[in-house]
Amino acid sequence: MSSISIIGAGNMSRTLGARALAGGNTVEILARDTSKAVALAESLGEGATTGEWGTAPVGDIVILALLADGVVPAASQFGESLAGKAIVDISNPFNATFDGLDHSEETSIAQEVAKVVPASASVMKGFNTIFRHVLEKGSPAVFIAGDDAQAKARVETFITSLGLQPLDAGGLKMAHWLEGAGLLSVALANNGVGNLDFSLGVDTLSA
Repeated sequence: MSSISIIGAGNMSRTLGARALAGGNTVEILARDTSKAVALAESLGEGATTGEWGTAPVGDIVILALLADGVVPAASQFGESLAGKAIVDISNPFNATFDGLDHSEETSIAQEVAKVVPASASVMKGFNTIFRHVLEKGSPAVFIAGDDAQAKARVETFITSLGLQPLDAGGLKMAHWLEGAGLLSVALANNGVGNLDFSLGVDTLSA
């Protein structure tokens, strides 16, 4: 069992919170609007609690479930309270036309988060290539990228508890390319696949 704190009270927070509880984990919800955090925790049921925005999250794993432009400011606000935490950024910084990323440099939201949190925190990218309803109902692979092998193993254990398959994509620099994979998912949905009922994964050849 893992203890999870989710920063944000939107649809992805609801879906991740529900799967986390079903997998035997505890869940804390934190949101700027306390009433939204309380409402979400109550709807999730037993095992879900709320915390105060900007104070130390109780979870060993902290999921940043916010829109891309709010992730780094939120991480900055929580600041030293994130020391020692495994932090997972799930955002996708798409541009307005959904044909590129909203930053021109070879960086990522997760890499920018790593610049503003304590050095003892371990930042990862994950869950960003999965559409919410697929995460809710399916069993997609979850790509994760991060530099701390021990923290990554904790997150992989959590992902496995959700009934999902963690796939290690390498170090935190790969977060930039996972954001590109999120963009690829949208492009496939709008073109070759033609719907949102899929997820990216890996096929391996049998011997």
